[in-house]
Amino acid sequence: MKRLFQMCGLVVVALSMSAFPRAQGRMDDPDRMVKGGALPEGWLVRLDSGATKPDGVNAMAMGGGIHFMTGPAGIYYRTSDTKSGTYEVHASFTQMEPSAHPEAYGLFIGGSSLDGAAQKYTYFLVRQDGRFLIKRRDGASTPTVTDWTNNAAVKKTDAASKGVNALSIAVAPDKVRFLVNGVEVGSAPTSQVDASGIAGLRINHNLNVHVEGFGVK
Repeated sequence: MKRLFQMCGLVVVALSMSAFPRAQGRMDDPDRMVKGGALPEGWLVRLDSGATKPDGVNAMAMGGGIHFMTGPAGIYYRTSDTKSGTYEVHASFTQMEPSAHPEAYGLFIGGSSLDGAAQKYTYFLVRQDGRFLIKRRDGASTPTVTDWTNNAAVKKTDAASKGVNALSIAVAPDKVRFLVNGVEVGSAPTSQVDASGIAGLRINHNLNVHVEGFGVK
């Protein structure tokens, strides 16, 4: 693991970033576009701008996982990870360094029409200040299931420590449970969220995050 983090540190140096305002970024925190534009084999991307090419982001296979350096925010997925009924999605996230503003990362389920205007999915995110969020994406709208909430289960990232958070979403016929580091932090009736469809990852903008153990079972 120490060697992996050393490798990740080299990636930070090797991937140069250029900062300029983007439509989807705030003027005081613009997307820092990353050179490379790579994705691991079999993975697809949908940026919040609607773009389906990894322009300004780099997601590379590393140490058995995927290392993300992001300019724009977006979702990452494989069409083979399509599930319905009873299943669980999980992954472990390591935020390698704090971002200028609290930016979120996590999982999504129930994805459909992900490359078009009618995209839908339910997403579960955490961020460096110890908060989590549950929302839905329905086209251009993002209705809230659970707004940003503090929870001790979410490990923080600061200048002295890397936040390591294992996230999972457990889907059952009646309820969807959202867990951080083995602790249930929220739930919702299955009928009130998008639960059947593609599962994947969501990484917001200007983040340096390593993801391991992503799987759907």
